[in-house]
Amino acid sequence: MSFYVIVKFIHVTAISLSIVGFITRVILKLKETAIQDSYWVKKLPHRVDTLLLASALTLVYLLGVNPFTTYWIAEKIIGLLTYIMLGMVALRWGKTNTIRLTAAIMAVMVFIYIVYVAHYKTPALIFAT
Repeated sequence: MSFYVIVKFIHVTAISLSIVGFITRVILKLKETAIQDSYWVKKLPHRVDTLLLASALTLVYLLGVNPFTTYWIAEKIIGLLTYIMLGMVALRWGKTNTIRLTAAIMAVMVFIYIVYVAHYKTPALIFAT
């Protein structure tokens, strides 16, 4: 098994853990459970997202591409920033459960979009021609 395949496996696993963790945290936040304030619920997502970012940067390096001129990667980066902002609204800044839920649904939609762009390796919205 090549190093690329191992890193890609780590990346895809981290993606899966990240979205499951996000959805779980949103549900806990909406239900206002005590477990949402536990150490692991607060800290584990940051560890997973760090692994996700590290594996993404490693894949970009291994592919030998420039993320700012390879449009599908640039579009993923823009999508990621959008996903992060919507996640912040869903988990921290949203004042009501309606705002939180709306932001969470939008974040999951952006996440699906990012996966689509990554799977087909083609820009779908911003840099689409």
